[in-house]
Amino acid sequence: MANGDKNAVKKISGAFKRGSLATRLSFFIMGAGHFLHRRYAKGALYLAVQVLFFLFMISGGAQTVAHLFSGDLGTRVSGEVWNEELQIFEKVRGDNSFLVLLYGVAALLLTAVYLYLWYQNVLDCYKADVMLRKGERLPTAREEALRLINERFHIPLLLPPLLGLLVFTVLPLVFMVLIAFTNYDYAHMPPGKLFDWVGLQNFKAFFTLSGGTSSFAKVFLRVLLWTFVWAFLATFSNYFIGLVLALAINRKGIRAKSVFRTMFVLAIAVPQFVSLLLMQKILDGDGILNKILGTEILWLSDQRNFSLLPRLMILLVNIWVGVPYTLLMSTGILINIPSDYFEAAKIDGASPLKAFMHVTLPYMLQVTTPYLITQFVTNVNNFNVIWLLTGGGPVDNIYYGGGTQAQSTDLLVTWLYRLTTDKNPRYNVAAVIGIAIFIICATASLIVYGRSASARSEEDFQ
Repeated sequence: MANGDKNAVKKISGAFKRGSLATRLSFFIMGAGHFLHRRYAKGALYLAVQVLFFLFMISGGAQTVAHLFSGDLGTRVSGEVWNEELQIFEKVRGDNSFLVLLYGVAALLLTAVYLYLWYQNVLDCYKADVMLRKGERLPTAREEALRLINERFHIPLLLPPLLGLLVFTVLPLVFMVLIAFTNYDYAHMPPGKLFDWVGLQNFKAFFTLSGGTSSFAKVFLRVLLWTFVWAFLATFSNYFIGLVLALAINRKGIRAKSVFRTMFVLAIAVPQFVSLLLMQKILDGDGILNKILGTEILWLSDQRNFSLLPRLMILLVNIWVGVPYTLLMSTGILINIPSDYFEAAKIDGASPLKAFMHVTLPYMLQVTTPYLITQFVTNVNNFNVIWLLTGGGPVDNIYYGGGTQAQSTDLLVTWLYRLTTDKNPRYNVAAVIGIAIFIICATASLIVYGRSASARSEEDFQ
């Protein structure tokens, strides 16, 4: 048990042992202790929370939570039943596994919020007990409201974002994780059909390299390898090319610096999807580039050498659309590098290359490590560049297999998208890929940032 959990249990048990009757009543009826302490407004709020929560659980919340732990996600299938008396088919409304799972997760989150408020209700009542024993006066509702606005304004300020985080981030994330443990696919599509728990069966299809699931596992590893290669090359090619261009523009003696920077700003001003669609048309087999060169090169659909040419074209186009961002970011940092560093390097006899390797680059890396981590994660999930240029293709059933629905230039995220939008969607398999993406991005980000100079020398920039 974590230290925070131990402290919470210790505080609650201590409040029950040493608290007054008011505090002990608050364990069973939220707000009861506040009413006994004549804090009617706060007591009414806590009591309302408890009443609403129990009404929600009685009206169906408890049933959906029970389904999560009962081994099934619904038992009745929707359909039509023949009514012999009326001589017609009547629609029978059954369970919807999707809604059962969604409402069950929502009910669990509401239960967690309720338990937190119950905990605060007990501690607040016990705190009032301690103040009364010391002969102190309890603050009025008006005084507490003023204190909330003046001294603890961060609480009402952060409450809406916190609720939004729970509803739009935590709830979908938990729901997606749970989908990975079900058989939710085209053959089990509610409401006409139900899906159910299958345990770790979906994960075995990805991580078992022997038996009937080996083809899926090998395809997963190939897509994962390409995702890593792509993210690494796309991140650092943009970074170093943008840095070199920024250094070139910032050199003394270069004229019209503002003109060069304006040109790159204009490149950013064009929506990225417009640039990508234009490049897709230019690089198409019947596109402008082949017309000009008089060739018939399949720039985006050549399957030879593991689709090497389409992958190179994707990287080049990504440099075209991504370098302006890095250049402008690097320009702002280069301007702020202390000139004393370069003067000291010059006095020591360092060449321009050595000054770059030992002064400029270390400074840039120390400042921009969080940016590089963000860009790496963004490129792992870079849906636009891959999908708008090649659509994940070309199709290569020899190395990827038609049954897996993966294609040559697919990243994990584009493969996930195809699995959920195809004629025969496989949401359970897509959920496993989503979990893999989350683990990869979170692990890489935490490890790299924890070991970076940005984290270890944070005080130097404060």
